[in-house]
Amino acid sequence: SISGRREFYGSMLRITPAVLIPRPETELLVELALERAAPGARVLDLGTGSGAIAVALACERPDLAILGTDLSEAALAVARRNVCDLGAAVDLVRSDWLEALAPGRFDLIVANPPYVSEKDAHLGQGDVRFEPRLALLGGEDGLDCIRKIAACARGHLRPGGRLFLEHGYDQGDRCVDLFRDFGYSDVETVEDLAGLPRVCAGRAASVSLSPAAVS
Repeated sequence: SISGRREFYGSMLRITPAVLIPRPETELLVELALERAAPGARVLDLGTGSGAIAVALACERPDLAILGTDLSEAALAVARRNVCDLGAAVDLVRSDWLEALAPGRFDLIVANPPYVSEKDAHLGQGDVRFEPRLALLGGEDGLDCIRKIAACARGHLRPGGRLFLEHGYDQGDRCVDLFRDFGYSDVETVEDLAGLPRVCAGRAASVSLSPAAVS
């Protein structure tokens, strides 16, 4: 198994087998959030894991009000250690995506959700072998969690608020379609440093919509 420390966005983070190992391509989510977050913005990091994204945002922008959620208590314990070690102003809450949260509160929602297909051949290779399946697998097509977040996030964004979701290199077009289907505007895919589609971005309608029912 893999334990110890990994560097992410300039900070050394503790990691354990309970969390995903922070990867360089996920720094794009941090950059986009920093770029788009107005002073004092409320930011939600869904499935925070080690707390990598939330901690990076807090260290770069102490003005932001940041909440991280995770379903896994073991992951939250790791995130709490990292928040404490780095003196980051981040609140942490146990929640299955957005279920435990009140509607309509956030200017920005970011997530690196599970997006690996259950049939992906890479699951038996490299670091992935030691990472929690809960944090990796996104159903048969890899999009189950992205679909659920995109559907529910609108009800938790302020009008004009933004959603940023990391996805697999070959999922960009499908994510754009999903975001549009759920009523987001200004939908775009942003490429990572390798030139691969990596983050889907969308803006909540200026009139609040009720979240679509998700099976």
